[in-house]
Amino acid sequence: MAQAMAQNMFRISQVSLNNVVRCNAYAFAPATSQAKAYSSASTTDKEKSKNPIQKSVFISQSTDIFTNLALEDWMYRNFNFNNHHVLLMWRNSPCVVIGRHQNPWVETNTTNVAHQGMEIARRNSGGGTVYHDRGNLNLTFFTKREEYNRRNNLEIVSRALFREWGIESVITPREDIVVKNTYKQQISGTAAKLGRPNAYHHCTLLVDVNKVALRQSLHKDDKGIVTNATQSVASPIMNLCEINQHVKVERMLGAVGWEYLRTCPETLEDGGQDLINKQRGFQLINPTDNWFPGLNKLKEELSSWDWRFGKTPKFQVNKSFRVPKEFLGEGEMGVQELKVSLEVNKGIIDDVTLKLPPGLLSTNGFHGEVDVVTSLRGQPFSERAVVSLENALHDMSTKEGNLQGKSQFVMNCMRQVMQSV
Repeated sequence: MAQAMAQNMFRISQVSLNNVVRCNAYAFAPATSQAKAYSSASTTDKEKSKNPIQKSVFISQSTDIFTNLALEDWMYRNFNFNNHHVLLMWRNSPCVVIGRHQNPWVETNTTNVAHQGMEIARRNSGGGTVYHDRGNLNLTFFTKREEYNRRNNLEIVSRALFREWGIESVITPREDIVVKNTYKQQISGTAAKLGRPNAYHHCTLLVDVNKVALRQSLHKDDKGIVTNATQSVASPIMNLCEINQHVKVERMLGAVGWEYLRTCPETLEDGGQDLINKQRGFQLINPTDNWFPGLNKLKEELSSWDWRFGKTPKFQVNKSFRVPKEFLGEGEMGVQELKVSLEVNKGIIDDVTLKLPPGLLSTNGFHGEVDVVTSLRGQPFSERAVVSLENALHDMSTKEGNLQGKSQFVMNCMRQVMQSV
């Protein structure tokens, strides 16, 4: 049954799956048996010489970003990659994924992402922000730390593109894959996590991504945010299907998978069919707690607000608003601005500063410590803060009557600051 499923997925005609896909007994077993097979026990050099490195290609059956990130983290933490390297392939429903040390309010159009019903996820590795949908293929190369080699992984991808579709590509000094030397790369993002004893390198291949959704999700205006968080570098992109219309994600799974299995891990030599026959083949993975005990807990952590937004490095939001002429007195000439500053730490608003120009100092309720503004302190920098602001505005209008003119202008400015990010 496993071979039939794999044959349907890969549709590879040049090699018989019956001779290549060799799923071991534990390939579709629960994780308890896998954990034994990939125990954390060390392997001596003598044992390693007797047991050359074998490879497996795992394909996740989930398209949920948090499930797949949890699977990736579970494997990193629990698998033993001594004498066994693994390539994990996975796809996601539309979402935006930021790097471990990034600021989501800087990297993404959070308003548009929310309106589209997409999730914003934070991964464990560094690097920049990427957009995912089912038109791109995610690849994670797992090895021991000592055997980690990002360039070798990219070389495998480059070879697969040429072998299957005749697409010529180049790996740049920055370790990007560039096609025709005019576009940034078909790998839209590449990052890594290096630990002990394990390491992984992951990247995405743009096959047939919705580029309109990508641009809208990652498009950012100047938001007045001051931060030391890692910032992404915008690069031109191109789908592989624009170069060759026959490139499909399903076929890409097989092309990269076969290239990975036929490539010697130490030397990058092409071992062909003989080497493929010595590997562990393709294995469909069901990322559930039954297979991988503790996976749900990892998923809960990765999908929590505290991880996705609370892990953001400290930043400041500064906004200025030009005061309408009708709010200025006859003797108040020139441009006057209202200035708002928010300090946010771990996703929580630490401080709020509201600077009123002379023409607004007489605004009812806005003098000294402004209660309606300072109510934001201690609030998560999220929709909750907007709701808190609206509640404070309602209380203020109840006490002092309907807010009009200057007071309404000040509150609208505060709304814009909160909603613009």
